[in-house]
This record gives sequence, structure tokens and C-alpha cells, in this order.
Amino acid sequence: MTTATELRIDAERLWLSLMDLAHIGATPRGGVRRLALTDEDRRGREQVVQWFREAGLDVRVDEVGNVFGRRAGTDANAPAVATGSHIDTQPSGGKFDGNYGVLAGLEVVRTLNDHGIRTRAPLEVVFWTNEEGSRFTPVMMGSGAFAGVFAPDFIRERADIEGQTVGDELTRIGYRGAHPCGQVPGGMYAAYFETHIEQGPVLEDADLPIGIVTGALGQQWYDVVVTGQDAHAGPTPMALRHDAMLAAARMIEAVNRIALAEAPHGRGTVGFIQAQPNSRNVIPGQVKFSVDFRNLTQAGLDRMDASMREAFALAAAQGQCEVDISQVTKFKPCAFHPDCVDSVRRAARALGLPHMDVVSGAGHDAVYLNGVAPSGMIFVPCKDGISHNEIEDAQPEHLAAGADVLLWAMLEHAR
Repeated sequence: MTTATELRIDAERLWLSLMDLAHIGATPRGGVRRLALTDEDRRGREQVVQWFREAGLDVRVDEVGNVFGRRAGTDANAPAVATGSHIDTQPSGGKFDGNYGVLAGLEVVRTLNDHGIRTRAPLEVVFWTNEEGSRFTPVMMGSGAFAGVFAPDFIRERADIEGQTVGDELTRIGYRGAHPCGQVPGGMYAAYFETHIEQGPVLEDADLPIGIVTGALGQQWYDVVVTGQDAHAGPTPMALRHDAMLAAARMIEAVNRIALAEAPHGRGTVGFIQAQPNSRNVIPGQVKFSVDFRNLTQAGLDRMDASMREAFALAAAQGQCEVDISQVTKFKPCAFHPDCVDSVRRAARALGLPHMDVVSGAGHDAVYLNGVAPSGMIFVPCKDGISHNEIEDAQPEHLAAGADVLLWAMLEHAR
């Protein structure tokens, strides 16, 4: 009989499962393209559901396509302890983002089955619909609906750029379930844990296998439109121009400066830009761009917002242009539940795994779950901190270590 101190997941089985899932939607450069609710996503879902059933899990699908695998506990009335993530990817995504969290949860169940261990509380492994937001917006769609942030009808009405709706695509691939979104047998989860590659370079730089995630940065996204006047690049003197691109360039530089002023947790990114008429010998009359601000506190985000508006107004005036700023997304900073954070820390210590506290710079399903159930996260390193990229990579021993921590943290709450 395996003692608690000897209990470990099967590292090779976890790795092989990750590689098998990565074949579905595989790209020539070794990545994965499995956009939400496509035929590739359907195939990925069917594979994971098959694995769930082979592990003895009772599968249910809710009305926005979230999939749950439930392992019964000895106390049928106890709230379940859950784990999960997502299996949809970016258009040029990697093998581990999201997929690792789902298959680490499956490996926890397989390990308990191997050793004949029953838990008092039921266990659930979940994969959430459209976490990435690559095909449909908003991001973290399924977990947001589960947590009551979005209404199911609103979600099902979202359309991609070709006009296909979430509801129609769920029906087409056979994953528009009947279970009410946000309802869990036995009541809301006692705890929710999510394992994930870090998607940044901090753990690798520190040469540590485990990150204890204490929280996640808040995010505020904006669409910005700078309007000047199209004019010929030759005859128009520099001093008489209404150059939207010049004004936008000054604004983009301000985004970087504002984020640097909020070190170490300030982040500022302009990831999308579109100029009109986009001709080499025409002064741009309009420029559209995005702004992504992130910070650990709402006060920090508020400072960034105020600084942006002041800097953008100044740049517009200098360029004899107008600027319009629309906030399109807001995620409040997240502090994960102390009990779950402490469980992860105790598990890492008990397993003798070096670790450090980290803050997530990215959004994750656990951020929404934390609003309805005590939640926590476990990070493991990824090579060069690269994610959302076909070259995304992680070491098998790090993935196994994170899954071991997940196993022990879940058991602490489920026994």
C-alpha cells in the first residue's frame, strides 16, 4: 500500500497524454492550432472525454459547452474539489498552455485509481470553453459564464468574424449540453485548483520548478482612435499637418513610459495598430490601436488610466488631431484564496520542491472561479518564458512536479 509521502503521479503517462492531445491540430512547427468550437476542438474534446470515461469519471456538459468529469466521493453530499483549464489554443499555439492543466487533473484521478484511494469529497476535472478568445470574444468565456459574469444567452450569441455563433457551433460539434451553467451537484466547489505553465520567464530565471501563485494582475483594455486629416506627403508642409500616425506614435511611447512608472507590476502593451488610408505617400488621417494595461492593484490601474488620458490629450493637441478612447475590457486584480494558496505551498514543501511566490500576468479560468469558489494556481516553468507560440516548451520533470503538487493540494481538501 502506497503511503501518503510516497504518492506521486505517473510522469511518463502525463507526458504521453500531452503529446497525444497535441497531435490534434498539430502544426508543421510543432505547435497546435485548435481554435474553440472548430472540428479540431471537437476532436480534442472527444479525446479528453474518452480519457475521462476510461478513468471512471461521470461526464456532463453544460449549456455553454464546459465539460466536467466527476469522480464520486464517499460523502455524496460533500461539495466537490475541482481542477481544470482549457484545451482550445491560439491560432499558432503550443502543446502546454491550458492542456497541461486539464491533463494534470486527469492524471490526479488516474493516480488515485491506481492506488485504490477514495476521497471523502467528490473530485471534478473541467475543461472550459473558449478560454483563449481567439475565435470568439470575450476571453475566458466558459468559466466567466460559469461564475455568473456572462449570461449563457449572451455567450451563445457571440459570433466569429465569419458570423458563426457560439450557440450554432456548439450544436454543430455536439457540445451544446443541457446542464445549467454554474450549477454543480452537491453545491459549489469547496476548492478549485489550476496548474499552468508560467507563460513568463521568472521561474526559469530563478531555476525553480514551482510557482505559488498568490494572485493575478488586473487588466484594462482600450480601443483608441486618433483622427487627423489625410493629405499628400509631398505638398503638405510639416507644420501644417494633422498627422494621426505621429500623434499615435507619441501615445504609444507614453503607454510604455506609464507602465515603467508602475514597476515591478505595471504592464503596458500596444499589440494592434491600423492606419488609414495606409498608403506610403499619404499622411495618415486615422490610426486605430489597442492599449493593454495591467497592474497588481486597482489603484495602480487607476493611475495608469489617468496618466494615459492626460498624455493622449497632450499628444493629440500637439499633432492637431482628435483622440477617442473606449475601454473594452476590465478584469479586477485577483488575490487567490489564502487557504488554497497555503495548500499549494504546503504541498510543495512536503514534496521537497523548491518554490517561490509569483503573480500571474495573464488571465486564467481560475480568476473567474475565484469569484465563486476558493481558488488557487500552480505554475511551472516554460522554456524562455515563451507561450502563445508554436515553440512553447516545458520540461517533463517540471510538469510532473506541478501535477504532484496539484495531487497533494487537492487531497488536503478532499479527504
